[in-house]
Amino acid sequence: MKSRGLIQAASTALLIIDIQEKLMPVVQDKEQVFLNTNRLLKTAQILNIPTIITEQYPNGLGHTCRDIEIPENTQVIEKICFSCLQSQQVIETLQKHHIKSLIIGGVESHICVLKTALEAMDTGLEVHVVADAVSSRTAENKQIALERMKQSGAFIVSTEMILFQLIEKAGTDAFKFISKLIK
Repeated sequence: MKSRGLIQAASTALLIIDIQEKLMPVVQDKEQVFLNTNRLLKTAQILNIPTIITEQYPNGLGHTCRDIEIPENTQVIEKICFSCLQSQQVIETLQKHHIKSLIIGGVESHICVLKTALEAMDTGLEVHVVADAVSSRTAENKQIALERMKQSGAFIVSTEMILFQLIEKAGTDAFKFISKLIK
């Protein structure tokens, strides 16, 4: 039976891809990407969701932008491959935590995000791409990439959708935190 995309925090990881200093000045809607990535990171921290941040060739593209509020003890992995699933460190982290679902944000939608999502699905992971936390240098490339990932079986979600899917009910501390976070 095909999955309906009901995500469980206990078997989920957050992957933030290549939001780097020298790349972001030319990326569309970068402020929205910063805002929603930080919302994802804070929620992952509250819900104890393993988080991985990657940096594509930081010697050339710089490190993760200061606009991204990286929680302490968050793993930042350098890579040169476009797909994060080509990084042994990423694979080991996902295996160590018995991850079944992957939430993806970052750039560029049509390159590293796309290749990562496709390879993650090929390994059997359920993929949730956060449409308002990914971008590319052009809006057209972002849109085409989102459509391509959807064609291949990824769930295209918004930040608010995925945050509320990760919690079970209202009235909890996590619900209160997320409610404040999105206001």
